Amino acid sequence: MALGLGFFLCMATCLFMAVYTRADFQERCLSFTPEKYIFNSTREVVEYVSAGTNLTFPDNDPTCARPNQIIAADLCRVALFIPTSNRSSIAFEMWLPAQWSGRFLGTGNGGIDGCIKYEDLAYTTQYGFASVGTNNGHNGTSGVAFYQNPDVVTDFAWRSLHTSIVSGKKLAKLFYNATYTKSYYLGCSLGGRQGIKAAEMFPQDFDGIVAGSPALDFNNLDSWRASFYPITGNVNSTNFITASTWVGLIHNEVLSQCDGLDGVRDGIIEDPTLCDFRPESLLCANGTTANCLTDIQVKNVRKIFSPLYGEDGNLIYPAMQPGSEIMAVQKLYAGKPFSYSEDWFRYVVYNNPSWNASTFTIHDAAVAEGLNPSNIRTWPSSLSAFQAARAKIISYHGQQDNQITSFNTNRFYDYLSFGMQATSSELDDFFRFFRISGMFHCNSGPGAWVFGQGGNTAAAGIPYNSTNNVLAAIVDWVEKGEAPDSIEGTKFVNDTVTKGVAFQRRHCR
Repeated sequence: MALGLGFFLCMATCLFMAVYTRADFQERCLSFTPEKYIFNSTREVVEYVSAGTNLTFPDNDPTCARPNQIIAADLCRVALFIPTSNRSSIAFEMWLPAQWSGRFLGTGNGGIDGCIKYEDLAYTTQYGFASVGTNNGHNGTSGVAFYQNPDVVTDFAWRSLHTSIVSGKKLAKLFYNATYTKSYYLGCSLGGRQGIKAAEMFPQDFDGIVAGSPALDFNNLDSWRASFYPITGNVNSTNFITASTWVGLIHNEVLSQCDGLDGVRDGIIEDPTLCDFRPESLLCANGTTANCLTDIQVKNVRKIFSPLYGEDGNLIYPAMQPGSEIMAVQKLYAGKPFSYSEDWFRYVVYNNPSWNASTFTIHDAAVAEGLNPSNIRTWPSSLSAFQAARAKIISYHGQQDNQITSFNTNRFYDYLSFGMQATSSELDDFFRFFRISGMFHCNSGPGAWVFGQGGNTAAAGIPYNSTNNVLAAIVDWVEKGEAPDSIEGTKFVNDTVTKGVAFQRRHCR
């Protein structure tokens, strides 16, 4: 949380920006020695980067698919190698903008990966945040680094982010000769989980958190995603449902049954909780075999859209929401193991690289939840310490999410409300949850999905204000006490800014 009075900190920041010219800032950057101040760290990069530069990352793991990033502001880039134990470490990036607002920001990761979101660093430094990111303790999108190394798992679960926040705040103060005014966090998917975990474990780390499509109840999430492959079978299975069938026949029937529930047929299911999809309507009859499903296929679709229950009869994870199938077919229903779940069970749960994902049962789910390595579950019944610190959370979830069912964030909201014995209006004091209709996982989709939730396309073409941009909204809530009642999303024609706005929609709580 902020240390000191915001007014004087702002004055210190303004004085800093007024004194240093571009040449002075560049000299200050190149003379900075961050490795002196972070214990046992090693300098990888300290460089001045001017706005408009196409910054390349030749050493970045190619599976991260982030070889370069356009930089929007003059900044000082710092990259360090920071050990976290005798057998684990993090790659740390900090981007310090020349025009600093006094604000500090941490960024999250995705999947089970170790990929720094350079696009989020570029996006947030453009608006004056001194921003940090890490590889979350390992490089690339695989979970192999977890194998027989629980310290790497601990980094992934919580330590990498917290280490980056402690280190980043220290370096920001040394670089700018001023203490930050407010501290923020921006993340989606795994990054959403990281934000909620930080609020649970380190309530002083952030004043404001944006936690999108959060991968909460993490062990059970991995089990839920692992459960689809035994249902679908491989692509050569007799009753395998092809991608074209999911995208065409099944999705069209979902829309036929549920699109009109909100009073408008626009290809978007506004509230999937109202959709009781009945796949039996697609059952082949009278000897037909085209444009229909076999009895086993109907039962498999019913299983996919049903909650997953455990050996004890208790809920493991809620059902997948209808409407997501047009993208879920690319991974969850693709006739192969979901890689994140497969790696988690192979390299963390069982420490057995030969574990066969086709054998998954609900017993494996019980084993994973019982292990709960480094308390990664992230399912707090209370965030009272975070609330007591007067900090705020905005959470959101796409209602056509194809990787994490949006029903789980509904479930978490209710669970938190019950655990804190708080009504919705009382929870609104510090935690607000927005349902983004027509959005897939973290971005894209047929709905109005652009609202500043991340860098690149998720923030392109919209103004930076609290009405249209969720990052600006959390800032205004924290600093001005202006809590958002809605977030206005934008849909561009063919998702292309230059073609203009197709429509906008107010997403409500």
